[in-house]
Amino acid sequence: MMSMMPLFLTRFRHPAQVVVAGFGLAIALGTVLLALPVSIADGASADWLVALFTATSAVCVTGLVIVDTESHWSVFGEVVIAGLVQVGGLGIMTMATVFTLLVSGRLGLRARIAAQTETKTLSMSDVRRVVLKVVMFSLVCEAVTASVLTARFMIGYGEPFARATYLGAFHAVAAFNNSGFALWPDSIMRFVSDPWIMLTIAIAVIVGGLGFPVVFELARSWRHPRRWSVLTRITVSVTVTLLVLGTLVFLMTEWRNPRTLGALDDPGKLLAAFFTAVMPRSAGFNALDVSQMYPSSWLATDVLMFIGGGSAGTAGGLKVTTLGLLAFVVWAEMRGESRVNIGHRRLPEATQRQAVTITVLSVGLVALSTYVLLALTPHGLDQVLFEVVAAFGTAGLSTGITASLGTAGHLLIAVLMFIGRIGPLTMGSALALNRRARHYELPEERVIVG
Repeated sequence: MMSMMPLFLTRFRHPAQVVVAGFGLAIALGTVLLALPVSIADGASADWLVALFTATSAVCVTGLVIVDTESHWSVFGEVVIAGLVQVGGLGIMTMATVFTLLVSGRLGLRARIAAQTETKTLSMSDVRRVVLKVVMFSLVCEAVTASVLTARFMIGYGEPFARATYLGAFHAVAAFNNSGFALWPDSIMRFVSDPWIMLTIAIAVIVGGLGFPVVFELARSWRHPRRWSVLTRITVSVTVTLLVLGTLVFLMTEWRNPRTLGALDDPGKLLAAFFTAVMPRSAGFNALDVSQMYPSSWLATDVLMFIGGGSAGTAGGLKVTTLGLLAFVVWAEMRGESRVNIGHRRLPEATQRQAVTITVLSVGLVALSTYVLLALTPHGLDQVLFEVVAAFGTAGLSTGITASLGTAGHLLIAVLMFIGRIGPLTMGSALALNRRARHYELPEERVIVG
């Protein structure tokens, strides 16, 4: 019997279109489920805009909300949200590939290409094995995270076993998949001084945001950095650099702010600053009141959210790999070198163009969206830019203006979350139905730059 996956794939001419359609279908299904009366805590009918926004935020593993998650949604609604986060984190194509394997026991070429697009594996022959490893690794990490959180909620806060397990599982899924959904109105601010909860969530966010190829390579050869691929070297080095710099920036900026770090002791300040530096990777939990931070901290958070996490992981944003590649391109140009070399490898020109294209599209999208949202709302530039970058970087952080953006603003943010999850280049590729090959070259003419 032919599975539904190949039939679904054959309706699209480009693998990226399958990814776009898959995420769109998941959002549509999530919207319908969240609009059901059973999903609402008080049994009333849900607003379709609220359901659409929440479903988009969940599938795109963002965490931005316009209603309080715990008080507005029933247990069924919360489970739907967690399920959408899980599907969005693993990727529609990853889940669909596993479904195809289970049903038919084989994987066709077109399905392999689609899965490769989502998982970003380097060899199509490895897609089947890699996808299964991704799923198993994700479930194991979530199980470990849930176990630690469950134990802490029971021992440290006296929660009954069932409630502690539910809280642990929900936040483990949200953390590993870099989503900022939390079952408390203040996110996790009440646990700001609890290293068990803070560090467990932070580690899950970092591991999920590194990217599956990097995690697998580190597991194989973490003792031999010289054997690491260019992808792993760039991802690890840029990630560590951003975490250290982010922690130092928040410590220096917010140290004396009585509404954030100022109320904590020195170890608590260090813990909260590190956690605050981790979350803009696209996770979105907040242990400090973001609305009370200084504008300089908002700007630093904007930069971290825009960069995001690693490629082929659960994080969003521009990706640390893109930033690292651009840094090498700039360095080579400044030195007058005709080729971009990283270690003992040469960076292909196509990869350089891809990094530049993604960056230009991302900057343009953020700038245009900020302008539109400024025109639609009465909020200032700092808050609007923060909201736009958080949506594009699929980070659930907010200065507190999400609920007051209005219908047009909410739809704009939803579109940004969608584009930010699948990536500007993937979206552009999906919309380009035809690729035209030029069979001639035009005369070259140098243009003054700068």
